[in-house]
Amino acid sequence: MTFEPSSPSATAICRRHFLRDCRIGVGRAALASLLAGSMTSSSHAAPANPMAPRQPHFAPRVKRVVHLFMTGAPSQLDLFDKKPELTRLEGKPLPPSVYGNQRYAFIRPDAGVLGPRFKFNRYGECGAELADVLPHLGSIADDISIVKSVHTDQFNHAPAQIFFNTGFSQPGRPSLGSWVTYGLGCETQNLPAFVVMSTGSGISGGSACWSSGYMPTVYTGVRFRNQGDPILNVSSPPGFDVQLQRDSLDLVKNLNEQRLASEGDPEIATRIASYEMAFRLQTSAPELMDLKSETKETLDLYGCEPDKPSFARACLLARRMLERGVRFINIYNEGWDAHSNVEGNCRNNCKVTDQASAALIKDLKQRGLLEDTLVIWGGEFGRTPMVEANAALGRTLGRDHHPQSYTMWLAGGGIRRGVTYGQTDDLGFHIAENPVHVRDLHATILHLLGFDHERLTHKFQGLDARLTGVEPAHLVSGILA
Repeated sequence: MTFEPSSPSATAICRRHFLRDCRIGVGRAALASLLAGSMTSSSHAAPANPMAPRQPHFAPRVKRVVHLFMTGAPSQLDLFDKKPELTRLEGKPLPPSVYGNQRYAFIRPDAGVLGPRFKFNRYGECGAELADVLPHLGSIADDISIVKSVHTDQFNHAPAQIFFNTGFSQPGRPSLGSWVTYGLGCETQNLPAFVVMSTGSGISGGSACWSSGYMPTVYTGVRFRNQGDPILNVSSPPGFDVQLQRDSLDLVKNLNEQRLASEGDPEIATRIASYEMAFRLQTSAPELMDLKSETKETLDLYGCEPDKPSFARACLLARRMLERGVRFINIYNEGWDAHSNVEGNCRNNCKVTDQASAALIKDLKQRGLLEDTLVIWGGEFGRTPMVEANAALGRTLGRDHHPQSYTMWLAGGGIRRGVTYGQTDDLGFHIAENPVHVRDLHATILHLLGFDHERLTHKFQGLDARLTGVEPAHLVSGILA
């Protein structure tokens, strides 16, 4: 602080003068301190390379994750959770003692019961019961754990999708893939650590499902297209050779590094990493997307046409990404929202997803990758035992949203094989045994990756925030090998 001749002497300045004259500087200092705290972790110092590989809390069972997200919510009662009582009671209303004060978006809770639309068969040595529209999943029944007792806090699609991916129903929190890459870093320098693909008409939760939220944006998922260049403008326009581009990037990188050294803002490190990744993607991305090196047997296994965008192609690309060091992959397959014609909805979506989902497990297994990869399959909630029929909306023989219970399956390292875990009541309405909350799945996924979910934290608004929040979360030990 500088004193002018007309100013009081230094000894005459009291605390009040100091706070009055320096209020802006003190405020800035305080704000800078708070912001710095919000961008660092109690367990992770800000690294020079934010994607540098890091060690988890303990020895992991898996190194990478593929999340096959069936957005819109598949009907567990028609695919996984056989309920003969629904067939017996079809057309009759549920007793009030079952639904209590539950409210629904499009039907009355006392709407008539709708029985399962498909025949169920037993598959594998484990005898898992699955609908006959899932024959390919049946062929790997002995390799998966089926969890029939998942439940969530959210009732509508966008909040439920965001909740499953981030642990919170509002946008602004880091996604599961962001937490994984924040905790482990990246094994490859040529592709993003966290990749997102979609194979349908749209995702209700949008980019909030793969956002890094309050973390540095370097941990945000990178959206890949399913055809052509995975990222728009990844190819250089005519007239720009590699050396000119490299020289330009080096100049920008030097300027950014100077700014990073003076300010320490992790978003500058993100910018540097993004520019460098974009440059490397110009070589690695076309090679990744070119399926000419895949054998006919592999393409037939997935049911994949090399140049046609599809869920099958996305699954095959996911395997290729895992081989190249990608840490976390989201594949969203939209279209499971069966408010009408649940039978046709499930049949059509199973044609799209069943073969490729099972092929991914088989392919990873034969290549020795399944033992340290986790594969997750499921939606944001389930469907009601009651029928949805609304002439005004043109709906018949559908099912409404049901957050109280639904089914998912998992496979890979650390997962018990050939297991069916959890049960619902005779009507498939409430969980009768071994409830599994979404937070429990989050804790279990992090555990398989070598993390204690209570210790993997990031400083946010003065708190050590975590994926599982402050509510209780427990490991689903019944599905752990």
